[in-house]
Amino acid sequence: MDFQFLATNITTLFLFFSVVLFIRRSWKKSKDKNEPANLPPGPPKLPIIGHAHLLGTLPFRSFKTLAKTYGDIMHLKLGEVSTIVISSPAIAKEALKTRDPMFADRPESVAAKIMWYDYVDIAFSPYNEYWRQMRKICIVELLSAKNVRSFGSIRNDEIALLMQTIRSSAGSVIDLTERIFKLTSSITCRAAYGKVCRDRDALIKLMNDSIVFAGGFMLADLFPSSKLLNVLSWNKMRLVRMRRKLDVILDDIINEHKVNLARIRSTEVSEKGDVTRRGNGELGNEDLVDVLLRLQGSGELKFPIANDNIKAVIYDMFSGATETSSSTLDWAMVELVRNPRVRAKAQAEVRQAFKDGRSIDENEVGKLKYLKLVVKEVLRLHPATPLVPRASREDSEINGYYIPAKTKVLVNNWGMGRNPNYFPNAESFEPERFESNGIDFNGANFEYLPFGAGKRMCPGMTFGLASVELPLAHLLYNFNWELPKGIKPSDLDMTENPGISAPRKHHLHIVATPYDPSP
Repeated sequence: MDFQFLATNITTLFLFFSVVLFIRRSWKKSKDKNEPANLPPGPPKLPIIGHAHLLGTLPFRSFKTLAKTYGDIMHLKLGEVSTIVISSPAIAKEALKTRDPMFADRPESVAAKIMWYDYVDIAFSPYNEYWRQMRKICIVELLSAKNVRSFGSIRNDEIALLMQTIRSSAGSVIDLTERIFKLTSSITCRAAYGKVCRDRDALIKLMNDSIVFAGGFMLADLFPSSKLLNVLSWNKMRLVRMRRKLDVILDDIINEHKVNLARIRSTEVSEKGDVTRRGNGELGNEDLVDVLLRLQGSGELKFPIANDNIKAVIYDMFSGATETSSSTLDWAMVELVRNPRVRAKAQAEVRQAFKDGRSIDENEVGKLKYLKLVVKEVLRLHPATPLVPRASREDSEINGYYIPAKTKVLVNNWGMGRNPNYFPNAESFEPERFESNGIDFNGANFEYLPFGAGKRMCPGMTFGLASVELPLAHLLYNFNWELPKGIKPSDLDMTENPGISAPRKHHLHIVATPYDPSP
């Protein structure tokens, strides 16, 4: 006991004196280092931590509040990290379009470096030729409009399974959020990997945790020069353990593909000598993993790829497609529960379009005007990326202010979507606002950037929307929805989870009653 007590106290003293030493050195550096002239305005800062104390657990909310006092472009010092926050469409356009190449990098973060394999994915990769190469491969092989249409049978299969599981629980309280996550993850796995990953639940858990850390606001992110904080960071240690688990899952996917491809080459040959099955895709075609493995061995790529590159990209595709689609679909159901008028109008449209027992066809769903307005309004209030993250590649200028190289630039997408100057009655859920304002999510309207804009605009927009609109039509057509007894729509907590994305913090627990279309 005495030894344990002594060891504990020695550890505590070591940590205490280490932190004191770090603070002393940081204070000296901050006194010696002058800020560049002509930076955007910002609030008074504290020694060492700068403005970090002004951030809550949800920085995009804090930035919206600060912008009311300090303007549409602010300079904040978050620990050691110089950060520019943009809160107006005009200035966002200047950064994301007019000066796009200068602000096309991504900010660094400990979580992205660890979980996305030292930035060799697409979402977190620096803006360079390697990024262009990998982005082009993923668009051609997975995310193009043609490919998205070809995955229609996968979406139909998985949605039918979801409808079946909900019917089996009719009248009971179900966790709809969890079921939506399984739906979108299964669609993504089957499209990119050829089948549902057998470790899907573990992969979802790793994805959710890593996205929370990837926001770039961990202590080690705010003080990147401190080797001490990097060593003592418990979150970093946790991320390393998560990465080991992720390696096991993704290595298994790659190895299984290699084994299957070897078997295909050796056995599945027709009488004419043509290979009847080319890869692990559901229709006998190559899936994304097959394509990356083929290119890895071909020697044709300008920038050769190793297994870590493949793992980074396929994890990127899984996390990006699953998180954005599931979060948007979940928020849509929450808003429809809270707004009975909108729900009734959307249900009436869907049920009228597919009356008389007609099957819900994806092409016909694309013609449902009010359903599309609902999705647009969900993305305004609840964008999957509340802060559009960029980093300056060189010294530059925005709105007449000097922006040093390697400065983090955050466009507050969430804040602009809730600004009454751009959207009247901004806090209300009113899909009708999009009927006449001409605003779309193609990156041309800078007050509304659910998929970003410019060269770093999300390449998976078409894939994501297809995984939202069709399931939403099915959920609205097939079921009537009620909250559990004793819970009112106003009781629903609309708080977001922290992290790089903003799913709802609490799951939606709800009761489904099957819809009877007969008179």
